[in-house]
Amino acid sequence: MADAALKPERDLSKEADVQIPEAEKLAKSDIQAAIEKLTVFEKQARQASDLPSTSRTLVAICTICKDAGNWNLLNDQVLVLSKKHSQLKQAITKMVQTVMSFLDATPNLETKLSVIEALRTVTEGKIFVEVERARVTRILSDIKKQQGDLKSAMDILCELQVETFGSMERREKTEFILAQVALCIENGDWTQAGILSRKISTRYLARKPIKTPEQVEKEKKAREEKLKRGEEVPPEQEDDTTDLKLAYYEQQITLAKHDDKYLDACKHYRQVLDTAAVEEDPAKLQPVLQRIIYFVILAPHDNEQHDLLQRIFRDTRNTQIPVDASLLKLFTVHELMRWPEVAKQYGPHLCGTDIFDEQPNQSADDKAHKRWQDLRGRVIEHNVRVVAKYYTRIGMKRLTQLLDLTEDETEKYISDLVCSKTVYARIDRPARVVSFAKPRDVDDVLNEWSHNMKSLLGLLERVDHLITKEEMMARIQPGAAKEKKGKKKA
Repeated sequence: MADAALKPERDLSKEADVQIPEAEKLAKSDIQAAIEKLTVFEKQARQASDLPSTSRTLVAICTICKDAGNWNLLNDQVLVLSKKHSQLKQAITKMVQTVMSFLDATPNLETKLSVIEALRTVTEGKIFVEVERARVTRILSDIKKQQGDLKSAMDILCELQVETFGSMERREKTEFILAQVALCIENGDWTQAGILSRKISTRYLARKPIKTPEQVEKEKKAREEKLKRGEEVPPEQEDDTTDLKLAYYEQQITLAKHDDKYLDACKHYRQVLDTAAVEEDPAKLQPVLQRIIYFVILAPHDNEQHDLLQRIFRDTRNTQIPVDASLLKLFTVHELMRWPEVAKQYGPHLCGTDIFDEQPNQSADDKAHKRWQDLRGRVIEHNVRVVAKYYTRIGMKRLTQLLDLTEDETEKYISDLVCSKTVYARIDRPARVVSFAKPRDVDDVLNEWSHNMKSLLGLLERVDHLITKEEMMARIQPGAAKEKKGKKKA
């Protein structure tokens, strides 16, 4: 195709002003003759590299077909005109954009689909109309979704690699990817949804810092100086990504819940919390604070979870949800908490949310009961860690009483914690004793002895230094010199 940046050999704008109105008038009686007339003129304009006249002619041909209601002819003309030798790229783009604006005027769905397929055929493989192809494809995907064919809607929309489109704005790219992820979730393709969601940059969605009055004034002066020098200054655009951020993290939370990644869900809720629209609305703030606490408690214990739990516990906004804050506090202190009492005190409140269900199949979320069982597991694991902190050896009978479990369940939870290297334990089944004391090898004993000797020598050196200091201080006292002289005279 010819490069549209070339200068036109001839300016046919005046001829276009004559030819196009004549063709439009002729189309009322003979549409085929009108199109032939414009086709001849289009060839002249195209060969002369006259982009404005070529674009006007292509748009006029499509408009005549549309006004006549001959949509099949419109589809044929779009395909033929786009394949003309040395056709100008910008002219094709203008024609495609014009035909896209006709979609809402189609008489029925079948006609609309035929026009969409014609546009997709024309735009296939052409980078200069990639944005238009993406928009048309999204319209087709929405139609398939409305018809209930989620699989086809997902396949059609997910074939677009919008992250590679250089001419598409960042916001529109993000909206496209969010739509792709949403279709994958609705279709149950969780793996594809996770892959697509990674294409969105969280840095773009991050909360923008509020500009100080000094910064605003400085930018205003800089713009005024550029205008005085005659430079072109683009208008200021504030791209508020709050809606995209909330939609993105809602999808991420759904994915994390499906995969039982509780710590990830907690982190996503913390990102939602870091949004002005949520912080300033108590009706939205309190549920988010609750879910942050729930999911950090449900997360398996490790260094990252422990650190995050402590930071959430220190959040002053937890005073708005005292019941959940008191539950969180139980996990921050090294004290036993009995599961029957926890279930009795907090069960009605927790099961009143959409996160937990005390019995299976109580709500639409089939994993709510599993989360309730996981909460019981986290309470038991916390108790095992507390016992391991205060006991070196304990009888199995006493341990089962402290944990409110049977012996088999006690062995299971201890074994799981040992495998995850959270605690060290050895179970002596014949003696019915659990030992939490970690055996020390020769190197550990020698290191401890060396450390103790080093501490002892350090203390002796410190004592020697203090004795020497006291002796020196005693020698320089005023009374010490007189006493020394009296001894000499005697």
